[in-house]
Amino acid sequence: MSTAVIVVIVIVVLVLVAVAIAIGRRVAARRRIERQRMAERAGAHRDEAQTRSAKASRLAEEEQAKRAEADEAAAKAERERERARMHGSKADEIEEDL
Repeated sequence: MSTAVIVVIVIVVLVLVAVAIAIGRRVAARRRIERQRMAERAGAHRDEAQTRSAKASRLAEEEQAKRAEADEAAAKAERERERARMHGSKADEIEEDL
């Protein structure tokens, strides 16, 4: 009888080892799938960040160009204002001479 008990114990231990190995493989598979999913999400986030960075760079360049245009327009307006003032002064001089 003790031999039968030993055989049963050995079989139970082997079954428990097999179950533990199966559970370990499932856990490893779940972790691997979760890592892949997280890597895909991270990749998508990286792509979105690159897209937004490119858009920000493009908008910054556009803003810089518009600022340069505005500065040029302001300088031109100042030159025209000065010319108008000079013409007004000349017109006043001519009017006084008449």
